[in-house]
Amino acid sequence: MVKQPPRPGRATVRFVARTLPGAKPAPFPGFVPFCNPSVTAKVPTRAGWLYEIKLDGYRCQIHVNAGKVRAYSRTGLDFTRDFAPICAAAGDIPARSLIVDGEVIVPDANGRPDFGALRAAIKSEPDRLLFYAFDLLYLDGFDIRAAPLVDRRKVLAGLIDSQPGGRILMSEAIDAPGDVLLRHACDMNLEGIVAKRADAPYRGGRSETWLKIKCVKSQRFPIIGYVPKANSIAALRLGRREGKQLVYVGKAGTGFTAKSAIEVRKRLEPLMRKTPPTAKPLIKKDTVWVEPKVEADIEFRDITSDGMLREASFKGLK
Repeated sequence: MVKQPPRPGRATVRFVARTLPGAKPAPFPGFVPFCNPSVTAKVPTRAGWLYEIKLDGYRCQIHVNAGKVRAYSRTGLDFTRDFAPICAAAGDIPARSLIVDGEVIVPDANGRPDFGALRAAIKSEPDRLLFYAFDLLYLDGFDIRAAPLVDRRKVLAGLIDSQPGGRILMSEAIDAPGDVLLRHACDMNLEGIVAKRADAPYRGGRSETWLKIKCVKSQRFPIIGYVPKANSIAALRLGRREGKQLVYVGKAGTGFTAKSAIEVRKRLEPLMRKTPPTAKPLIKKDTVWVEPKVEADIEFRDITSDGMLREASFKGLK
């Protein structure tokens, strides 16, 4: 695995950025389309990849320019007010202008990103917000997106190392085989890992030089209803057994083929009933309820604090 070069001294960070291969003088570009990792099930293990923990938060682009700090969402929405403590901390980074790509998270009691807590913290506890920086796109009049990732990160690490307060942190590239790191991430109930080509430039859009490998859980759940779509289905409503009762755990709206969606509906139509079979009343006006006699194999990312499945995907019927 390619290791990152040592961090430069703080006084040389800006000079180093100007001398990177591919760096070029340029006006401040404004919002830059995000580089988005492609999803894969297999960790690349050949030389030339860097590995980071996949952080379960909100992707964020921090801009510092002309004395002003802005935060932008994945789609370019201005989130400056929502991420005010992070923007205040970014103003202390020793640069006249810069663009940093990273992730906003809220850690739980064990230091792991807690996505549910993040949404609540934005409204009620913004001081809990942390920003993990993992890429630098622009610095003090120079566009460095064409430089190799490993060099961009070297400059970024020098800037973050000199940022006081600890609200803005460096997302470290971990010196371990990617498949080993993924196993550890899953054992710790983390979201997964991201593999990035050390020599790659930064390009907006879906990228094959950034790969996302998720930790996936699987389980069987009783089907309690479906959302109809023409002669097939758009989603399944799922339950979980607690003793003799059923509790609603959310829906799975992905993973179907055109053929399997039709077949699942044919299997469920004879089981239709007027009300949901859950212990507590459940109102879903788009749903056809069924007797919970058929179970589905479901892959999902996690179960939220209120008992709902995250990123549930249909894999087949029992």
